[in-house]
Amino acid sequence: MSDVVRIGSRASKLARAQVTEWLGPIAERLPDVRFKREIILEGGDQDRVTPTLAEVAKTAGGSAFSTNQEEALVAGRVDVIVHSLKDLPTTVHEGTSLLTTPGPREDVRDVLCGATLNDLPQGARVGTGAPRRVAQLLALRPDLEVIPIRGNVPGRLARVKGRDHLHAVVLAAAGLNRLGLMPEIHQVLDPVAFPPSPGQGALGIQVRTDSPAAQLLAGTGDPQVDWCVRAERSLLAELHGGCSVPVGAWGRVGPDGLLHLSAVVTSLDGMTQVTAAGAGPADDPEKLGCSVAAELLAQGAAGILAEIRKP
Repeated sequence: MSDVVRIGSRASKLARAQVTEWLGPIAERLPDVRFKREIILEGGDQDRVTPTLAEVAKTAGGSAFSTNQEEALVAGRVDVIVHSLKDLPTTVHEGTSLLTTPGPREDVRDVLCGATLNDLPQGARVGTGAPRRVAQLLALRPDLEVIPIRGNVPGRLARVKGRDHLHAVVLAAAGLNRLGLMPEIHQVLDPVAFPPSPGQGALGIQVRTDSPAAQLLAGTGDPQVDWCVRAERSLLAELHGGCSVPVGAWGRVGPDGLLHLSAVVTSLDGMTQVTAAGAGPADDPEKLGCSVAAELLAQGAAGILAEIRKP
């Protein structure tokens, strides 16, 4: 094993903070290994004009935030990729795999920044580019005018009361916490009523499956966090979803020792919403994810998703 491990990530301050978060305990555990960071630009980083990430992903021929990093990993230019797990497709590149998800997981919840739901006036303008957040916002407040926005966390925060005259924006608590940017006026949204994206708040550590780096890093990670995100991602995979569809899912291990999973699929106008929940053995998360997905489909989720996928 080389004593140098090359870590790939995106260029943003948040991506760098995530590498630092993951690397801290790893570097302590492996003091003789030198870790070298490599920046890899993604389509979503380079294209700031296209309105939606789904359109960016189509142009990139993959994911807006992971395609180039996966290519660098497969080509051997880097040994490890540190992702925001919610940005990574449920099927990773052939010849690669995810390590056990690191812990602790950051806050899974979304945050309304600049106002609270009750304080937003009728017809308020709220910024978010994520279809799930758009749909779930309109389900709670159908009067809102949701404005599509993209960009890094500081840039989106700056849009509140900026040139767009937005009353608020919706961001992930995890990114705000990692950057120390939680605004003074905000509302953390209840994950029961406003379930997060599958994998939100968690890091995804991707390696070449049979590489020396995979062997070196085997045994790192938090099994409990891993069970939760595997349940969420298996549900998303069963629904053939991705970041462009309004699927929310929240997995957690309860005091009873069981893995609990709740999920929701919402039409883009917020008018139709189906929910499902279940619990099962923590060490069989994929079975639970498939079971809850089947319940969503039985309630009509397939029709909602088919309507969204129409060209």
